[in-house]
Amino acid sequence: MFWLFRTIGTDDQGPFSARYLHEGGKTKLYVVDDASGHGIALASGLTAEWKKLGGAVVGTEQVDPDERSFAGLAVRVRSSGAEAVYFGGYYDTAARVSQQLEQAGVTIPLMGGDGLFGQQYLTGNPQADGDLATQLGAPATESAAGRDFLTRYGAAGYSQPPGWYGPYAYDATLALIEAVKAVAEAEDGTLSAGVRAKLPGAVEQPAVDGVTDGVAFDGGDIADRRLTVYRVDGGSRRAVTTGPSTP
Repeated sequence: MFWLFRTIGTDDQGPFSARYLHEGGKTKLYVVDDASGHGIALASGLTAEWKKLGGAVVGTEQVDPDERSFAGLAVRVRSSGAEAVYFGGYYDTAARVSQQLEQAGVTIPLMGGDGLFGQQYLTGNPQADGDLATQLGAPATESAAGRDFLTRYGAAGYSQPPGWYGPYAYDATLALIEAVKAVAEAEDGTLSAGVRAKLPGAVEQPAVDGVTDGVAFDGGDIADRRLTVYRVDGGSRRAVTTGPSTP
């Protein structure tokens, strides 16, 4: 038996994106996916929430990720009257779709999940300005503790940048260390042979002050589940909103 705890939220990017677009005044969406399991799940999650909100899906399409020309798709999106395109899938195909939509004069935003978050989406797509992508969790720069972590990480001189998940990995390690300390203190500073069985209960104890906020778990998932929407401006991404993954 093993226990799983995660310091980052559950994958509710589709519904979260639907609420973001609806709150931004969008009413008509064209939904595309790349036939991957990830892409289909995102698109279906968004579609279900979008319809609950009263939004209209004016077109759907599943594309071949190996396809290079999306001229036909661009024509169908333009004639549909869509106010945004939601793309379920990964950056390589999404970048080509975005670029060819712009080239066809379709100037509405394309939004997707964290599969669009890679730097390759920007370098392969000079037309990306205005496009949107969600990412699990909140930026480390949002809190004083997170900014302090990034400063200390930079000062340590590591060869690799911390990336988006670095602070969350740090907090996962911190939660485990604090759990081991709690078990040891309960046993007068020693660790018995049965310590492993006691660790899950210790991890679920009151919140640890981490660099991504208070680290507390609810049945293995982080209690504070957040997502962030990023917009491409001037060839780089900036966070536009962070909120709870479920309403």
